[in-house]
Amino acid sequence: MPGAPFTLTCDSPDATDRVARTLAQNLAPGDTILLSGDVGAGKTHFTRCAILSLLDQPEDVPSPTYTLVQTYHAKPGEIWHADLYRLTDVTEIEELGLDAAFTDAICLIEWPDRLGPLTPAHALSITFTAPGPEDVRTLAFTWTDDKWTAKTESLHHV
Repeated sequence: MPGAPFTLTCDSPDATDRVARTLAQNLAPGDTILLSGDVGAGKTHFTRCAILSLLDQPEDVPSPTYTLVQTYHAKPGEIWHADLYRLTDVTEIEELGLDAAFTDAICLIEWPDRLGPLTPAHALSITFTAPGPEDVRTLAFTWTDDKWTAKTESLHHV
């Protein structure tokens, strides 16, 4: 049964950071988050904050726009951060090995529309919008896998 979608408004990068870190604390291998939104809407900032909160030792967390995938070894397990913006065909995604990562790692996927039929049904979707003023971001959360109801509960108190 799908959970009730909800929206959060973050009035600063620090507020977005708090949401990302709070959600990250509930992630485990097999969890996939699909991050959608225009360029500059905050997807990479959110992802970077989530990843940094899970690492044993801080490290550089670059955008994988050109590398396509960055992987990290973290407390709960391996993390895959993928930016699919430059991909044009589903076969390119299969070559990256993302399909296996969806079951074995925590996956944070920017530009998930590129996944097409490979989009995991168990994922949490977050749509980012920047309605203005400059630092305000709106994050809309939707899912169909009931596990996300519990994993997102703490976000209502951030």
